[in-house]
Formats: sequence, structure tokens, C-alpha cells
Amino acid sequence: MILINEHYNKLTASYLFADIARRVQKFQDENQDKSIIKLGIGDVTLPLPSVCVQAMHRAVDEMAEAGSFRGYGPEQGYDFLREKIARHDFQKRGAEIAPDEIFISDGAKCDTGNIQEIFSTDVKVAVPDPVYPVYVDTNVMAGRTGEMQDGRYKGLVYLECTPENGFVPELPREKADLIYLCYPNNPTGAGITRQELQKWVDYARDNKALILFDAAYEAFIRDDAMPRSIFEIPGAREVAVEFRSFSKTAGFTGTRCAYTVIPKDCRAYDSQGQKTMVHGLWNRRHNTKFNGVAYPVQRAAEAVYSPEGQTQVKNNIDYYLSNAGIILKAMQDLGYACTGGENSPYIWIQSGSDSWSLFDDLLNKAGVVCTPGTGFGPCGQGFIRISAFNSRENVQEAMQRISNALS
Repeated sequence: MILINEHYNKLTASYLFADIARRVQKFQDENQDKSIIKLGIGDVTLPLPSVCVQAMHRAVDEMAEAGSFRGYGPEQGYDFLREKIARHDFQKRGAEIAPDEIFISDGAKCDTGNIQEIFSTDVKVAVPDPVYPVYVDTNVMAGRTGEMQDGRYKGLVYLECTPENGFVPELPREKADLIYLCYPNNPTGAGITRQELQKWVDYARDNKALILFDAAYEAFIRDDAMPRSIFEIPGAREVAVEFRSFSKTAGFTGTRCAYTVIPKDCRAYDSQGQKTMVHGLWNRRHNTKFNGVAYPVQRAAEAVYSPEGQTQVKNNIDYYLSNAGIILKAMQDLGYACTGGENSPYIWIQSGSDSWSLFDDLLNKAGVVCTPGTGFGPCGQGFIRISAFNSRENVQEAMQRISNALS
């Protein structure tokens, strides 16, 4: 008899987006003459930078000629891309990361979800609350948690992120082995300072823990006081893994390219307490379970680091940040307390009531879709998230509708 992995039966996070879809469909059915503006999901809307498109075209042309055709590529990624990443994203900022410490992948979501499988199911996992659901769900699937109770899974350590702590959690009071951090944060839009991040690195070193640092939104940072990488922090090479994505940086959500950084110094331990290097474990997993990112896509990602690419990417990021500024001002003018929108494409808004109540108000009175904060965890109750990923015209129209509806 074939048996299922019953840990999957514990999952409940999918109710959020199913409920959003149901409410939106009901509104459309009842208001067929009204348009809806969706500011809920984090998908980009601007086209790929032209320099990336040109690079992809050239790479496709290479694949059409016998002399330049390429078959299976290295699972870890082509050297031409890994070298550019190491030099531009890390070494220029004083973080000593080598090209062979970088693993090219098809998405940060995949890597943040998959990396947990190289660690024991007995490790104690700490996650922020509110949280990007993938961190939690993949550990539920692996069997590291009990059942959900009152919106939280038994067995996880929840790091509460609130207005009082600036959405940067306190160090855990109970021991944690595997710690997820995301900055600029999804969903709250909050940033973290070097001093605050240093505390986490020190904790991990003192407690033989490991930090999984999701930096998918680092390109939105405009405050020089904020680190772009955890590897700018002294001591982080031994205790951290970092995830980044070209999806938000250069609009690759439909093209799929990202990377994970695992320094060769990064360590974990076996059951006898002997040090084991995480780099080798992930390399083995990568070779076994990942086919690699397509050559034309990697050439397109390489073009991001050209002078033209840097200019075009910055222009796109500035566009979304300008959208975020419009949203932030409009919601603050209406009297709402907000976080994010300055070094992040997300604006986290304190509703003053139940998350779903403000969601329903924005949908039914203004035809604007956001994301209820409660879907990201109990600490998200009473908040909504609005995304700046849309056209300028739609963002301006959405804010005008909201202002008219809620004034």
C-alpha cells in the first residue's frame, strides 16, 4: 500500500490566496462594469531591460550554430555569470565571496524551500512572524513541526515582528538552530541595520546556529546604512547562507534566474558534533536534483552587470520605488501608520481593524486588491500589504480610488 507524507495534511497557508481569489471573483461577478486594480502580488510589470533581451537573442543565435551550440551546462552555473556576481554584488562592497561559492538557480523560492532538506529533521527552526509562507510550509512538509494551533505550528520558534521593534525581531529566548531572516522584508517592507544584523550573526556563532538570509529585494535599498548582503557583516561567512534573485532586480519573474551564496567556511555539524561544510552538502544536492538554468537566460542575467544593464535596472527599480512613494504618501495622508515603501516595493499598513475588513473595504469600495496581513502569520493581523509592482497609471488611479472611498 502506497502511503502519503502525512505532514502535507498539516498545511493550511493556501487558504489565504484561495480566499482572496474567491472574494475578487464575487466582486467581479456582481460588478461587471467596474475594473479591478491588483496591488496584491509581488510580480513585476515592466518588460525586461533591453540589454538583457539583446543578450538573450545573441545566446539563442549561438544555439543555432554547430560551432557555438551548448548542451548540458554546469549545474552550479556558468563561470561567466558567477564571476560577474562575485565581483559586482559582493567584492565591490567588501564582502569576500568567490565565484565558486555561488550557485545559479531558477528562483530564490526554490532554494529557500529546498535547502532545509540538507539539515536534520530534528533541528529547531526559527521563523519571523509575519513570514514569507515558503519558509514555514517546507519545514512542515519535512516533518519539523506539529499541528497548527491558533495560527502557529507547534515546534517552530516564532520571531515576532511588530511596530514596537521596528519589525526586526528580538533574539530568540529559546535555542534555535536554523534561523530564517528576510531583509528588506517581505511582507513588512522593513529594513535592518548593520548593528542589528551583527547581533544575529553573533548569536549564530555563539549557538552553533545557521542563518538563511533572504536578500531577494536588496536592489531596492537606497539607505547606505543598510547592508545589501549579510556577508558585509564580520563573521557571517561561517554562519550564513544568502539567497538572491534576478526576478525583482531585473524583472526575471517570467524568465527565472536567481542564485544562492554558500561560503566554503559555512559549517553545520553531524550527530557526533563534528563540523561539516554546508557548501559541499548543497553542491551534492544541486548536482543530484537540479538541471541548471538555460544558457540564454544566464547570458541575459550576465548583461545586468554591464554599464547599460546597471543603468536600465536602476531605472526600473526607481520606477517601482516611485510607485511605492505614491502609495506610502496616499495611505499616510489617510491617517494610516505604514512601514516600507522607501527601501522596499512593499508597503505594510496598519489597518486599525481586522485585516480582512480593510481588504474588503478596498475591494468593494475602490476596486483595489491588496493582501491581508493575517495570511503571513498572527502578527500580521490588523495589517495589509500593498505592492508597488504595477504601472504608474494604475497605482495613481488606485490611490485616487482609495482616497475617495476612505476619506
